[in-house]
Amino acid sequence: MPSVTGYVRRIRVDGRVLYAKYGFLGVSLVSLLRGVCGPWPEVLKAQQEYVRGSGSLLEREAAQLRLLGQVGRPRVCGVAGLRRGVLFTESVPGPTLADLLLRRPVEAADLLGGAFGELVQLHRPSAVQLLAPGGVIGERSIAGTFGRKFNGISGRTYVDRLGVDRCPAGEREEVVELLRHVVARLYRLRATVLPHARRRVLAYGDLKPEHVVFPEGTSGRPVFIDPGLLLAGTAVDVAKLLSRTVLLLATARPGAVTAQHAVDGVGAFVAARMALLPTKARRGWLRELLVLWLMDSVNILATYLSAPAALPLPGQGAALVGRAVDVCRMAERISAELMASAEGRAVWESALGQVQAVAA
Repeated sequence: MPSVTGYVRRIRVDGRVLYAKYGFLGVSLVSLLRGVCGPWPEVLKAQQEYVRGSGSLLEREAAQLRLLGQVGRPRVCGVAGLRRGVLFTESVPGPTLADLLLRRPVEAADLLGGAFGELVQLHRPSAVQLLAPGGVIGERSIAGTFGRKFNGISGRTYVDRLGVDRCPAGEREEVVELLRHVVARLYRLRATVLPHARRRVLAYGDLKPEHVVFPEGTSGRPVFIDPGLLLAGTAVDVAKLLSRTVLLLATARPGAVTAQHAVDGVGAFVAARMALLPTKARRGWLRELLVLWLMDSVNILATYLSAPAALPLPGQGAALVGRAVDVCRMAERISAELMASAEGRAVWESALGQVQAVAA
């Protein structure tokens, strides 16, 4: 199963279909292959110590799945075992939320809202006590990932090298130029918008449409895979789901009618989340959501664009690279409007229109 974060294989053990995941040093395969952790002999030596120690990324993921299995909501895939750094999880057959959003776009608001509603127990204030500080997966933080990727001189060099192995020359130049502007704006917005996010909850962390599976169809409760539980602001899970839904639409290009229905559903979903907030908090929350959405989209696009040519990309990743110019233009316009206006609602309405255009 192609992935930029780790090795994932579907295997059969004594008649059981399982997924086996293996990761190096808690970093993505892209970073590893780009030499961030040093030459290969050093990586192998460090990996042996990493696997023998405690607190590895997959060890924390296994612990989170077991914890959520005990809590019972959200419903998660089962852990079959964790051996020598390999996490084995039970297979969950059925359509994903991503599949359903494209097949039944008229129901997008209900599909998104229903899946998100499964996290209500995690988002209660008391839930933060479920997870000890050492058990969080901070690697899934949107703002944290953005800071690691684009910080300082190394961040500027990183942007300048994006797409070297993936984009045609003309497109690459435009993508790099657009991302320079977007990243610079998001850095300024990060310093002024995100610190105002007061309330923190236990966020699922890696909430993506392809991580929500419906084994009994929409008549049954969904099953969630690949958690990344962390303490974060209330907008984080909404932002990750929004970002990945928009990228799904951008890469699938389902056409004008489907795009219209899906984007209307996204708008209704976000409006329903915002309606639960105190009136005074809504404006700040919406700006926070917009900033986090753009950060996450830039994070994942940059990861795919920086992947070495020899690393197989997931289908959606390869499609996203092919639409990098359009996605970057969209992010550039939205980030410019965010910088120019303090009124989040106007920017939000404009952003939805741009998403619809890209998806169509």
